[in-house]
Amino acid sequence: MKTISKLFVTGFIATALMLTTACGGGNKEKVNNPKADSLASDNTNLKGELTEKEAALQDFVNGFNDIQANLDEIKTKEKIVTNASKEGDVKSKEEQIKSDIQSIYDLMNKNKANISALRNKLKTSNTKIDGLEKMIEGLQSQLNDKDAQIGDLKNQLEQKNIELSNLNTNYQNLEQDNQGKIQQLNTAYYIIGTGKELKEYGVTAKEGGFIGLGKTMELKPDFNKDKFTKIDITQVTSIPIGAKKVKVLTTHPSSSYKLTGEKPVKSIDISNATDFWSSSKYLVIVTE
Repeated sequence: MKTISKLFVTGFIATALMLTTACGGGNKEKVNNPKADSLASDNTNLKGELTEKEAALQDFVNGFNDIQANLDEIKTKEKIVTNASKEGDVKSKEEQIKSDIQSIYDLMNKNKANISALRNKLKTSNTKIDGLEKMIEGLQSQLNDKDAQIGDLKNQLEQKNIELSNLNTNYQNLEQDNQGKIQQLNTAYYIIGTGKELKEYGVTAKEGGFIGLGKTMELKPDFNKDKFTKIDITQVTSIPIGAKKVKVLTTHPSSSYKLTGEKPVKSIDISNATDFWSSSKYLVIVTE
């Protein structure tokens, strides 16, 4: 798997470099040529896209490698447990076997959490890279097979009177905990209202009219969250507004979203969910 990952990265970067070279070649002498200027601009944009793709790809490959390393360690521990269970008095080795099985469960739990994280990155990433979904599915298939193998090993050990039910419960609790953490990472909140409404809701500290006309509005440090709408950031990328004037009061990178429509502004469209929600998981929009 590590070899495949490295080849994948190398192949992608080589292709990227060829594309960049093909677009970047030209005369050294500067000529005032609109077409050349346009091509140069396209080339700059392409380089930016390639840099973003290379960074995203490396991030995914790191995740793949972590999962593969865990699978290799699981395989080693499985072999140790299997050998121990075949040698003489199994009960004398019970504590060590339990410890190794618990380590296997913990490593499997980490792998499942890593798979979920990779899926989440793929959903929220603004960069599309062919083949990543298939690679993730391939890893998921390996985990499913390994789950079945561990289940068989556990049954064999229990037939030899080694009690493992508590370890299994611990494993399930850890998995549920990780799923809860992933769900929390994917959760955000938003509220849309006039200055007066937001003040009444306890979201803003003061309201002196619409922002942009010499008057100010501030988000309260301990603002009331009861009126906010909860969303899954992997599912919601466009939020309807429908107002003549709009101000995004909370902090979000300007490159990660755009306001669509004018008088009225129809919606806020999020192009990069990871960046957009990186500064704050709360979105406050003031309307007039």
